[in-house]
Amino acid sequence: LLRSLGRTHTSVPVALTRCGAASLFNRPLSAMSDLEAHVRRSEDVQDRLDAMRNQAMIGGGEKRIEAQHSKGRLTARERIDLLLDPGSFQEYDMFVEHRCTYFQMDKKMISGDGVVTGSGRINGRLVFLFSQDFTVLGGSLGEMYAKKICKIMDKAMDVGAPVIGLNDSGGARIQEGIDSLAGYADIFQRNVMSSGVVPQISVIMGPCAGGAVYSPALTDFTFMVDQTSYLYVTGPDVVKQVTNETVTHDELGGAHVHTTKSGVAHRAFDNDLDALHGVRELVNFLPSSNRDVVPELEGPGNYEEDVEALNVLVPKDPFKAYDMKHVIEKTVDFGDFFEIQPNYAKNIVIGFGRMEGKPVGILANQPLSASGTLDINASVKGARFIRFCDCFNIPVVTFVDVPGFLPGTVQEYGGIIRHGAKLLYAYAEATVPKITIITRKAYGGAYDVMASKHLRGDINYAWPSAEIAVMGAKGAAAILHRGVTGEELAEKEEEYVKEFSNPFPAARRGFVDDIIVPSSTRRRIVEDLWMLKSKKISNPEKKHGNIPL
Repeated sequence: LLRSLGRTHTSVPVALTRCGAASLFNRPLSAMSDLEAHVRRSEDVQDRLDAMRNQAMIGGGEKRIEAQHSKGRLTARERIDLLLDPGSFQEYDMFVEHRCTYFQMDKKMISGDGVVTGSGRINGRLVFLFSQDFTVLGGSLGEMYAKKICKIMDKAMDVGAPVIGLNDSGGARIQEGIDSLAGYADIFQRNVMSSGVVPQISVIMGPCAGGAVYSPALTDFTFMVDQTSYLYVTGPDVVKQVTNETVTHDELGGAHVHTTKSGVAHRAFDNDLDALHGVRELVNFLPSSNRDVVPELEGPGNYEEDVEALNVLVPKDPFKAYDMKHVIEKTVDFGDFFEIQPNYAKNIVIGFGRMEGKPVGILANQPLSASGTLDINASVKGARFIRFCDCFNIPVVTFVDVPGFLPGTVQEYGGIIRHGAKLLYAYAEATVPKITIITRKAYGGAYDVMASKHLRGDINYAWPSAEIAVMGAKGAAAILHRGVTGEELAEKEEEYVKEFSNPFPAARRGFVDDIIVPSSTRRRIVEDLWMLKSKKISNPEKKHGNIPL
């Protein structure tokens, strides 16, 4: 200000120097010159700014921060510091306050209003995020709180960057009434509009109840922290009143429930630190938006070398199980496989890996669980993952060892026809590069569903151990040769194996492109991905398809 007036330091009146500051601020404004009054007002603004900033930084205060720590939970700002690259966080709307005056809320004004929002970087890549602060009014959501979240979601859409939500909230702010509900709906709308445009990741790090649960449910991935987070529509007290069931928070909506039974959450972690590290790992596999290419890292550079261990992973006994994850780990770079939903619907395996530095989505039947059959949960799990990969142009590699769909009244009554069709729909609709390897069984309709050539599979391979047929030899022989028993039936079964339960009929018809030595699998996939990188196909023009939900 003084420089703009053309004065030097030596020409400043004594009242404006540091040694004369006390005399300046002890005088009334009416007794000051215009310059002195302006300086005083500027100092007042700076003091207020510093006070508001300090208040925002400590949220609900030291006692509530201590209470948060005593529960094994970090604060909103501590979580941001651990998630983002050091020094990269740019905060927005630190000084926003709610506008509610009911129930003496005008006496409970805290800068930031209970949520910290902004942008930052993860391994140098831009992300937007919000972190709910449970120390401020229990992290409850109100009008201005929601507007802060909506602002960063809008900005993420504008520039094309992932949105990460760190959830730790008691739910709607009752004092704000309908404004709180409107705030939730505004966020839901943006979740839907962002879907398939930018990746959305939710981390449940405390309570998340009532209407608040639907924002994480609309995002692409949901992580939870074991023992300290829970996610449910109605809490234990309401459940007790309505159904007379007695249940704890953790039994009703804890991390174990949602990662093993409901499938609502994709991963569970032991503590906040592990969860935030998991988010950083996941982001490394994802493009920033549907307009960007997948992020590449330097690969091991040894893809031309055969992986001999793959030659002995599939047992010669067709009824003996093996771990498909070993096949995946021997195929991807450095054995690094980031599994999604590892404890839910274990008969199908999904996750991300890299092939010579390029991220791919991997889906595989798991013979160790229910013999790798497809059931309701596996179908839904696989379908959603494939659609995510297709949204963000991530190639899909499928390993097939499937004896069919799981039979039984439980599955039929539960709608296996409708749910199984979701997996079929997802594969058929996907336009990304699709590479399929049949390691052993591919029977019946499940053969068709698992990224077959008939569903626009780009490259389809079979290992010599592959059995591609309508059904297994034992069942087929029993149906085709009714009344035949003993040695004669065994002979018919052997005839069926030689004629049908092998990869040759499919190869003769071009339904598999080659029968390959297992050890060459990695090399073939890497070369095919390079060939398919310029693939461009599109679906018929339409508003959207009607997937069998």
